[in-house]
Amino acid sequence: MKIQHLMIRTLSLVFAWALLACDSTSKAPKENPNTQSKAENPMVADTVSQTVVSSTIAPAAAILAKQEVPILCYHQLRDWKPTDSKVARDYIVPPAAFAAQLKALADSGYQTILPDQLYNYLAFGASLPKKPVMLTFDDTDLDQYTIAAPEMKKYGFKGVYFVMTVSIGRPRYMSKEQIKELSDQGHVIASHTWDHHNVKKYAGSDWETQIEKPTKQLEAITGKKIEYFAYPFGLWNPQAIPELKKRGMKAAFQLYAPRDQQDPLFTIRRIIITGTMSGQATIARMKTAFGKS
Repeated sequence: MKIQHLMIRTLSLVFAWALLACDSTSKAPKENPNTQSKAENPMVADTVSQTVVSSTIAPAAAILAKQEVPILCYHQLRDWKPTDSKVARDYIVPPAAFAAQLKALADSGYQTILPDQLYNYLAFGASLPKKPVMLTFDDTDLDQYTIAAPEMKKYGFKGVYFVMTVSIGRPRYMSKEQIKELSDQGHVIASHTWDHHNVKKYAGSDWETQIEKPTKQLEAITGKKIEYFAYPFGLWNPQAIPELKKRGMKAAFQLYAPRDQQDPLFTIRRIIITGTMSGQATIARMKTAFGKS
């Protein structure tokens, strides 16, 4: 009896130890091989992983109630010429001014986000960095590759390039190879039509010419799905939204107009940053346009 009792007691202790070990293993944090630590890259830690709180797209009212993310729009990055008009200078940012603006963002703790992160935040309640900002570049100008990309790299920033495909490969514009390189570096390539025609004037085959064909061209260049769109001149109308949805777009970006009350994901606001703005003036403009962030 003593031997039998001893065996039972020993088996019980082994079983209890096994349960304890299993419980300890289940509670240990699992390492995500796709997520770098803050020590490895402080810019990555807060932006790669997003906690999504819902699997259902939020209603329009809930999206409109969310804090807007500052989204900055750039066009040409070059020094002003004597022949540039005052209006033209609003769309031309000298490289030194651009560098000062990015430095101010970095020094103030801003982190760049990309369209998927913004979409997941608006549609599904996903988390974002404490001070998010999105940098966007329209029209395919070469200086967005030669000046903007290297300047962003200094701070670990990523941008969104809204490409007008008619210009690809032309003098002063980006080539297919440069667009592919930007995509491979982690920037996002998105659609900005074929030749910058006003979306409000589209009819018939315009949707194929301006949206479908450019989308396929950009997908062939990057090897990635194109799901985001910027309206030429920032101008949109309600009739454009279902057309964009039919052609695979998840969201679209305008400029200053109020957002659509039924489809705010297709009227996301941006602001143009001018070359006259200092770094701190840029941040002040962001706060005025989008609220404190």
